[in-house]
Amino acid sequence: MDEMDDVRDSPGEGGLTKRLQTELEILHRHVLMLQTIKANEPIGIIRLAELLRHPQHKIRYSLRILEQEGLIRPSPEGAVSTDKVKEFIPQLESVLRDMETTVRKLRETLGFNPHMPP
Repeated sequence: MDEMDDVRDSPGEGGLTKRLQTELEILHRHVLMLQTIKANEPIGIIRLAELLRHPQHKIRYSLRILEQEGLIRPSPEGAVSTDKVKEFIPQLESVLRDMETTVRKLRETLGFNPHMPP
């Protein structure tokens, strides 16, 4: 079961924005896991769950995604980061800057002052 199965697309329930919020929360968890793995490698599922206070099924899901992206690899002692992390961090920073620009433009479109919280 994919984590996105829980997202509803009904406008009355915030479906237009709920998917984005959910994806950002998942990305945040993946990045926290990557940082935790890098700081504690090798590290196993149980220890990751204890450190991050996430259920083991979410830890497994994130481990699978991070491994598919080539950012971690399994070892007999637990997960370890790969050299690909060095490329990923600047790429993520660039994507986040682009997202900030898009959010600023959206706020301007809606008539919000981009320099002041609503």
